[in-house]
Amino acid sequence: MVRLREDIERLVALDAERGGYGLAQAALDGAAEALRLQKHNAASQRVRQRLFALASDFTATAAWSLIDAGQLDGAGRHLDHALTLAGLAQDSEMAMQVWNLRAMLARQRRAYPEAVAAARAAQATAIARRSPLHASLAHARTAVGLAHSGEARAALESLARAEDALAKADLAQPRPSWIAFYSPAELYCLTAIVRDVVGHPAQAEAASHRALAALPETYRRNRAHTTARLALAQLHQDDVEQACATSGTVFTIMAGTPLPGRMRQLLGDFQRDLIARAPSAHAAHAWTERYRTEWSSS
Repeated sequence: MVRLREDIERLVALDAERGGYGLAQAALDGAAEALRLQKHNAASQRVRQRLFALASDFTATAAWSLIDAGQLDGAGRHLDHALTLAGLAQDSEMAMQVWNLRAMLARQRRAYPEAVAAARAAQATAIARRSPLHASLAHARTAVGLAHSGEARAALESLARAEDALAKADLAQPRPSWIAFYSPAELYCLTAIVRDVVGHPAQAEAASHRALAALPETYRRNRAHTTARLALAQLHQDDVEQACATSGTVFTIMAGTPLPGRMRQLLGDFQRDLIARAPSAHAAHAWTERYRTEWSSS
């Protein structure tokens, strides 16, 4: 089991560095091995539950790889399986991981009521009820879904709950690898999304800058994604030239690594907003000519 846990941590580190692209099969192989080991007659009930939890973790990681790659069709099926495995493990930590990813998947599909429902299911898990760190993530995920649903006031209230909960969390305590990414930096990232969606681009820009200042250097994919969000916030303040310059650095940050599908979608949103806001601007034409090929082929 130690080797399997190390395999999970390795996959999580690869995801943070370059994105989930290409990790799904390795994660599914890990899940299959954990399930094979739990069938041994010599395994105690406790060991079996730990192996079910590992299988859930691997399966959820595979789903996340597909979500990040923009391959959404298979992700839901893997999340359903991961939730079943979390139930067999009687592990609320793994159940929350699944609901968190279910909220992200629904948002990528623009199924915003489902995203809110999944985030609230994450809030209801036992781990979120006793851990301020987990509660903060669940409230932040709810805020994003509510913002996209047009419920600005409720979104900002959920964001405030996320901030309050994170202030109570002991960030020095060890945590499972799946939630290692969540920190004040990540909450700033999510704050930037919420603020931009509800029509507060200046606050979104400020939150993006705070996130970039706090993100670890090893979180290259998150840094690139937050940079794209910063560009959108600048564009939504009609700072076209600065927004184009900022968005261009996404390709520099991710140089040598394919852009995850989720990031390509975000850059597509940027391009559409750029053309809508500044169809005749030289900067808009220059951005399109310079990055169209790199963006689509990355």
